[in-house]
Amino acid sequence: MMLSISAARPTAVPHVLIEYSANLEGQLDFPRFLTALRDSALATGVFPVGGVRVRAYRADHYVIADGHPDNAFVHLMLRVGHGRDLDTRKRACDAIYATACEQLASLYDRIPLGISLEMQEVDAVLTCKKNNLHEYVKERLQSAGPAKGSPS
Repeated sequence: MMLSISAARPTAVPHVLIEYSANLEGQLDFPRFLTALRDSALATGVFPVGGVRVRAYRADHYVIADGHPDNAFVHLMLRVGHGRDLDTRKRACDAIYATACEQLASLYDRIPLGISLEMQEVDAVLTCKKNNLHEYVKERLQSAGPAKGSPS
């Protein structure tokens, strides 16, 4: 029997940090992309809604491959709470990566683009957290149904 860490530790973090080349500005709908990644993380059933964080950072300075200015990249770092077995982490990693590739498919078809994802397990001892989002999310879900919209 597999223990669900999200049930045992509702603060187990699923953070998706996205680093992308600045030349993707105006070519990618970032609110849609981030929302799709959040939805994908939640759809795995591995992560609690109150712990999900998806954010993107533009890299203004980069050199990719041969240095051609059209070269672009999107790198996702998925940071998850400790304690999940390898199969569970791999399943979540594959699902989120598949969503990223689907969302980036039209860009991939027309520009030189590297897409990567790396999962890191957060050390339980060397992590400090304070999070009341779970209570607020639960309250909103009970009173109004699931939240819709895109990240800001």
